[in-house]
Amino acid sequence: MSLIHKPHDKFFKETLSDLQTAQDFLQNYLPRELLEFMDLETIALQKDSFIEKELEETFSDLLFQTKINHKDGYLYLLFEHKSYPSPKIALQLLKYMLNIWEQKTTDQPTAKLPVIIPLVVYHGKARWNSPVKLSGLIEDYDQLPLAVASCLPDFSYLLYNISHYSNADIKGSVKLQIFLKLLRDILEQDYTVFLKTLEESIMAFNQLENQGNGLEYFETFIRYIMNARNDLEFQTVYELAKEISLERSKVVMTIAEKLITEGMEKGMEKGMEKGMEKGKLEVAENLLRLGMGIDMIIKATGLSEEEIRKIMN
Repeated sequence: MSLIHKPHDKFFKETLSDLQTAQDFLQNYLPRELLEFMDLETIALQKDSFIEKELEETFSDLLFQTKINHKDGYLYLLFEHKSYPSPKIALQLLKYMLNIWEQKTTDQPTAKLPVIIPLVVYHGKARWNSPVKLSGLIEDYDQLPLAVASCLPDFSYLLYNISHYSNADIKGSVKLQIFLKLLRDILEQDYTVFLKTLEESIMAFNQLENQGNGLEYFETFIRYIMNARNDLEFQTVYELAKEISLERSKVVMTIAEKLITEGMEKGMEKGMEKGMEKGKLEVAENLLRLGMGIDMIIKATGLSEEEIRKIMN
């Protein structure tokens, strides 16, 4: 079984592509003075992405259309999911905004450019030291004469540095709070701090049980934590869930079985290409990364305990 490719990207997009959760985030975190001019009831997700291929491991993005000052405008969310900030994020945003304007005005060359409000979400532990204005990247901008500065483009972006949020800073629905707390602590080096957040998140899911896709989102949640942290074992998640709710622990085991099944299927596909034995070894290696116990891996792959321990070493 191959691990989820770009787990931060997948978690970010699966959560905020839910319009209700996106509205919840914007309603709670956009400045009041901006919200006065927006109608978030009209929000609609655009299917476009503006991230270059070579930067997909670093950034994710979502583009929403909504009414801003009674006209069609856009909110552009750029999520940086590496552990340290990009120094020229404002320049990156300018490029993406230009691409959005170009795309949205292609059919109407004479049309006015729509409003785009850029937002940056960051959850790395390194201090954010990138300028929040494009002018902060221009050499000696604050010393330029007005006649020169007025010839240069400038804008600010809204920064959400989630790694600095306290529990009191995290607002909104249960689902949004689970999302933000997990993003904040998924890169936490103190394992006990992460486990505390994990425990609180699993408890919070009890409130989502009767809310539409609560069970589906729990699976998204489990897949994310197992792929984003190399030091987390599936058995640990199971034991935490069992302490909170026997029913919840059963769901965790169901997800584990699904992951094993997926791993076996992928292993069989690869096995046909590379040899069945090699396919089994790849399955076992990935199950070990997910923290599966040796007994479960033996059942899933048919390998011996000795073969599995060789992979561990």
